[in-house]
Amino acid sequence: MAAGTTVRPHTPWLSGAVSKESLRGLVEKRRITEIVLAVPDMLGCLKGKAFNAPVFLERMAGGAEMCSYLLATDSDMNSIDGFALTGWEQGFGDFLVTPDLDTARMLSSRTGTAIVIGTPFHHDGTPVQVAPRHMLQIQLDRMRDLGYEVRVGVESEFVLLSQGASGLVPAWNQNLDYALGLPPAVGDFSRPLSDAMTDAGIPYEAFKTEGAPGQAEVTFAYGEALAACDHYAVFRLLARDVAGRDGLIPAFMAAPQTGIGSGLHLHVSLWTEHGDPGFAHHRGEDLPPLMVHAIAGLTSVLPGLAPLYAPTLNSYKRYRPRSFAPTRYNWGIDHRGCAVRVTGHGKGTHLEVRLAGADANAYLALAAYVAAMAAGIEEKLTLRPACEGDADQDRSGEPVYADLAEALQYFEHSPTATSLFGKDVVEHYAHAARAELDWHRGHVTDTEQLRGIR
Repeated sequence: MAAGTTVRPHTPWLSGAVSKESLRGLVEKRRITEIVLAVPDMLGCLKGKAFNAPVFLERMAGGAEMCSYLLATDSDMNSIDGFALTGWEQGFGDFLVTPDLDTARMLSSRTGTAIVIGTPFHHDGTPVQVAPRHMLQIQLDRMRDLGYEVRVGVESEFVLLSQGASGLVPAWNQNLDYALGLPPAVGDFSRPLSDAMTDAGIPYEAFKTEGAPGQAEVTFAYGEALAACDHYAVFRLLARDVAGRDGLIPAFMAAPQTGIGSGLHLHVSLWTEHGDPGFAHHRGEDLPPLMVHAIAGLTSVLPGLAPLYAPTLNSYKRYRPRSFAPTRYNWGIDHRGCAVRVTGHGKGTHLEVRLAGADANAYLALAAYVAAMAAGIEEKLTLRPACEGDADQDRSGEPVYADLAEALQYFEHSPTATSLFGKDVVEHYAHAARAELDWHRGHVTDTEQLRGIR
């Protein structure tokens, strides 16, 4: 060290959630120098802008304008004609993204950077009805009007890929389900990811390797529904950042390879306004009426809402027999082959809904699930018998749709979907599904070439 050099005291790394009250002070002390304002897009990915922190507090705390095409693109961010929200005819104007400062947290991937999630509003002050976060909030409010709070635990599966000689390949090549003796590649990814989630204030529970090569699972702590989806959206951003440092890519696809499925399992329960569990249950007893109606809603209503939790062609390639992905809209007690699994014990009893794949938008999937449960409760729907055998052979539940085209046909003509979400929402997401189908119809895949070239 050169003579006369001043040794500055160590400043501990700022991590975790940032309260609204402390945000300004941290900016003034230059502990936070950049604030990212993010909005979930139709696929559940966070998009937005990084603002100079003092400028954000002075001029953007009430909202920042972003191009409305953020909710009118395909997965490659190509603008799509035909949306009522925006398009070439409307000139792709802006909407106002209003930050929810309760979501502020640090990003360890960028020193001194905080991220805040926002919700889009039109300039007349009305919310953008098709925004995923707003759609979920509407359904949570609806359930609250029935006297219940929704709590959620997220279970996320994905496949970690690396660049091989022949293209992208799994980062490890064996079945490591529940394994404890793990190759270095696992720890090289999982430990920095754990640190990044802790730094971001994400209450995760566990990381484990799964049954397919390169496949991993992260489970998150049970909690308030909207916050759970916010945590998951930030997690996906962090997973990509952490993996990218080592040249890896996390594949959030429902069927990343033929015969392999990755799910986004949402564990859901209802609690009364007094904090009592609505699904409390002991094995061998009859299910509580609230749970009966909720399951009946899920198994009866969700078939008409499929594009909200299975939005791509790839989504439907996960629904295969003997795959731990459901092939029918059925339910069972601790049955992983069913669409809805009753699991947990006593006050911790809850429903695991296994329909969404890794490509699902958590906000939209949960909005569909809550809407279906609310419909079941409101209409006191009756429940089909539980599946007690092979779930793939169970005839009590109707089959999951074969593909996105079939699911779209039912969704856009469903009076129930329109009643639950409104005409504008149904038309918007039906148009997105048609655009997805049109893209695939216009592209030749490598599999087609392999089968067609003789």
